[in-house]
Amino acid sequence: MDTIDLRSDTVTRPTPAMYEAMACAELGDDVLGDDPTVRRLEEKAARLLGKEAGLLTASGTMSNLVAMLAHCQRGDEVIVSSEAHILHHEVGGAFAMGGLGLRTIPNDEQGRLDPAALAAAIRPRSPYHPPTGLVCLENTHNRCGGTVLTEQDTAAAAAVAHRHRVPVHLDGARIFNAAVALGVPAERLARPADSVCFSLSKGLSCPIGSVLCGSREFIDRARHFRKMVGGGMRQAGIIAACGLVALDAMVERLAEDHENARLLAEGLATLPGVRLSPPPQTNIVYFTVDGWDAADLVRRCSQAGVLCLTEGRRVRMVTHRHIGRPQVEEAVERLRRVLAAHA
Repeated sequence: MDTIDLRSDTVTRPTPAMYEAMACAELGDDVLGDDPTVRRLEEKAARLLGKEAGLLTASGTMSNLVAMLAHCQRGDEVIVSSEAHILHHEVGGAFAMGGLGLRTIPNDEQGRLDPAALAAAIRPRSPYHPPTGLVCLENTHNRCGGTVLTEQDTAAAAAVAHRHRVPVHLDGARIFNAAVALGVPAERLARPADSVCFSLSKGLSCPIGSVLCGSREFIDRARHFRKMVGGGMRQAGIIAACGLVALDAMVERLAEDHENARLLAEGLATLPGVRLSPPPQTNIVYFTVDGWDAADLVRRCSQAGVLCLTEGRRVRMVTHRHIGRPQVEEAVERLRRVLAAHA
C-alpha cells in the first residue's frame, strides 16, 4: 500500500531540474559575499517581491526571527495576530533571542487584523510601556486554513502602522500561493510591507531555504543578525540553485495544488460527520469529524497509509506536487473506510 503524505508541502522533494542545477551550481563563500548563485537568487527574489535586496536564510522561521531582530530594539513589542505562525510555531525565538515581547490582537477567519484594533494596540511612546517596534502579518495564513490576504488587506494594516511610524513585516511563507490564488503578481501583495519573506521549501519544492527581502539598509542589518543566530552558510549556492529553478518553474503550478485541495475538501465533505473549517482557498484543508478526537483520527489515518497532522482539535491536510487527483481520491476513500470501521 502506497503512503499518501498530506502532512505538509514541506515534504516535497527536489525536481530533476533542481538536482541538475545543484550539481552544476557555481559556488563561492556566501558569508564572504562571493557565492554568485546566491547573489542571483537574492536579486531575483527581491525583484519579484518589489524590494531592493534579498537575503537567503535556512528557513522561514529564521527569516522571521532575523526580520524582527533587524527591525526592532531589545525590549520592543511586536504586534502579531492571535493565530500567527510566529506566535504558535516558532518556539519563542523573539523572546529568547531578541528580548522582544509579542502582543496579540485577534485576527478574523481570513487572517486579517482589524485596523481599529491595530491602532489601539500600538503603544504611544512612554516611560511606562514597551514601545511598539513592528507589526507582523501573514499571507497565506496557515492556522486560518491557507487563507489569502489581498493587497488591500495588507495595505489597510500597513497604513495604520506607518501612520504611527511602525514598520511592517509580512510573513509570506506561502505568498506565491496567495498570488496564484488571487491572480496577481506577488509584488503587489508585498508592496505595502517594509519587509517580506517567503519559503522555498514548501510548495516550491526546494529541499531547504527562505528568502527575506526589503530595503538595502534593512538587508544589511538582517545579514548581521543572520550570522548572529548561526545562519551564515558557506557554499550556499547549492541551495540557491534550487531556488532559482523554483522561481522560474514552480510558481504557476501551485494552481494544481489549489485545485487538488478543492477536490480533497469536496471529497471529505461527503463523509459522515466531517466539517470543513474553513473551505480551502489555497492548498491547506482543515476539518473535524464529529465524535472523533483529532489525534486519534490522525493515528488511524496513518495506519491506513494517509499521513496528516493535528492542529489543536482539527486535522490538517496539505496538497503539494506529489499529490495528484488519484492520491486525493484514494485518501478520501481510505478515510471513509477508517470512519466506517470505527463508527
